[in-house]
Amino acid sequence: MASSILSDCSSSATARLLPFHRKLHTQDFRFHRSVSIPLRPPSPTSSRSAASRFWSLSAVTPVAMTTDTSAKLIDGKMVAKQIKDEIAGEIAKMKDAIGIVPGLAVILVGARKDSQTYVRNKKKACEAVGIKSYEVHLPEDSTEEEVLKHISGFNDDPSVHGILVQLPLPRHMNEQSILNAVSIEKDVDGFHPLNIGRLAMQGREPLFVPCTPKGCMELLHRYAVDIKGKRAVVVGRSNIVGMPAALLLQKANATISIVHSYTKNPEEITRQADIVIAAVGVANLVRGSWIKPGAVVIDVGINPIDDPESPRGYRLVGDVCYEEVSKIASAITPVPGGVGPMTIAMLLSNTLDSAKRIHNFK
Repeated sequence: MASSILSDCSSSATARLLPFHRKLHTQDFRFHRSVSIPLRPPSPTSSRSAASRFWSLSAVTPVAMTTDTSAKLIDGKMVAKQIKDEIAGEIAKMKDAIGIVPGLAVILVGARKDSQTYVRNKKKACEAVGIKSYEVHLPEDSTEEEVLKHISGFNDDPSVHGILVQLPLPRHMNEQSILNAVSIEKDVDGFHPLNIGRLAMQGREPLFVPCTPKGCMELLHRYAVDIKGKRAVVVGRSNIVGMPAALLLQKANATISIVHSYTKNPEEITRQADIVIAAVGVANLVRGSWIKPGAVVIDVGINPIDDPESPRGYRLVGDVCYEEVSKIASAITPVPGGVGPMTIAMLLSNTLDSAKRIHNFK
């Protein structure tokens, strides 16, 4: 059974997972016609002003429910670019009005190539929209106290509006203690327990929502997926994506199920969903047989598998078997180019929101 989970769903030979970045901390997964979702552009009177601007300026069209065998592509790369353009405009207005430029501080411990790439990409994204970036690179053998000292300094620095500790941290460090040390007012990653707690409570709003699940929801909103009253399944329950994604869907008035490593009949449960978010870090786990015809599928996974035909020797696939699911779903995110670009866009959005809140700028 394990071999079927870790195999490519296309016609190529059996695929092997390669070491990769920032796993979703899931336990071993042993997972061995329909109600349609109206997909429509937002109403001109919608309170989602950003979404309205997006629909008026971009080439995205709403997803129509059809019986075609090919799903509509949810283009995260294009949506992220649109959001970055909106953010750049707001930052320029803020700078002109009150002379404030949002600042994002990133703390990197160790020399992991993937983490260095992430930090480099975040710096480029900040520069592109006008956010000032601050970086601290510490050696692998740094003490927890050294990391906490830098966090404390950024907490007290008025020019810094967001603090991000790049994960994973070295094994000798207590990740929870370090993340909890970030001021909740600057927790642009959205991992502070008070932010998650507020997200879980009715009538409360967190200061920040974790970037990847926020990006998933933004894609659903911008492609005008009707969430209210729909059945949604989140595959995976990590603190980074799965749990906050489920809470966000619930806040949007969907009926939620979470599928995890102890779930019995996960295929049957997932097949009832109008909306599926897959976030487990297992290549091609969600097959076509898991999906109800016409469902909308958001694939968070980024998994490298062997590919002798690729110049790099591997290629990236999601947690969803795209080849199978794209023939059944009404809309689906690709990997790469789906949720990934949205994560950084939401980080920039959270940093801007923090600066506006701290300086009371509307």
